[in-house]
Amino acid sequence: MPRVKRGVPAHKRHKKILKLAEGHRNSRRRLYRPAHESVMKALSYAYRDRRARKRDFRRLWITRINAASRLHGLTYSQFMHGMKLAGINLDRKVLAEMAVFNGAVFGTIAAQAAAALKARV
Repeated sequence: MPRVKRGVPAHKRHKKILKLAEGHRNSRRRLYRPAHESVMKALSYAYRDRRARKRDFRRLWITRINAASRLHGLTYSQFMHGMKLAGINLDRKVLAEMAVFNGAVFGTIAAQAAAALKARV
């Protein structure tokens, strides 16, 4: 059986890792072993934070909706319950955008939610 030299696949693998480590500092971008550790850690952080970003944005939207609804005399939970009773189906992202950039429209939605809450009682 002929002898197989393994230099090409190893060189290719090292180049791939060092390419991913561009932008890291010091030996983390120049030497394979620290670069590999750094890239693996960075990839795991990226995977984790793609999921955390969704949670963070939802928290931000809820905070903005709560602040805007309190200006109209409702808490966040009252506002969301009133919207459900009024049959208004808008997601939190759209509501937060309205609260920040279009306060008049948000005010009319808050008024409808408050009216739906009062009609229920």
